[in-house]
Amino acid sequence: MAATHNAIAALYRRSLKLSLDWCVHRSLWRGQAVYIRSLFEANKDVRDPRQRRELIQETEQILQKWKHPDPYLYPTAPGGSKYERNLQVPILDPPPPMTL
Repeated sequence: MAATHNAIAALYRRSLKLSLDWCVHRSLWRGQAVYIRSLFEANKDVRDPRQRRELIQETEQILQKWKHPDPYLYPTAPGGSKYERNLQVPILDPPPPMTL
C-alpha cells in the first residue's frame, strides 16, 4: 500500500512538472494544476489493487504522450543556460622559482 501511495505521489508531482513545461507562467499554470488535482482526487477512493495498477499505467501512458520535446530547465541546472558559467578559479601551487 505504501509503495502504491509513493507511486501515485510521484505521478502527481511528474504531472505537475510536465504541465509546467508546457505553460511556464505560474498564473496560467495554476488552473492546470487545479484540474490535475481534481483528476487525482476523483480516483482517491479506489481501493482495488488491480484497478489502481490500471490507473497508474494509464497515467504513465498519458504522461509519456504529453512529454515536452524541450522541457523547461532552470538556468542554473545542468543543461541550463547559466550552468557552470562562473566557475571558481582553482587554487594552484605557484610555479617553482627559475634560476637563470
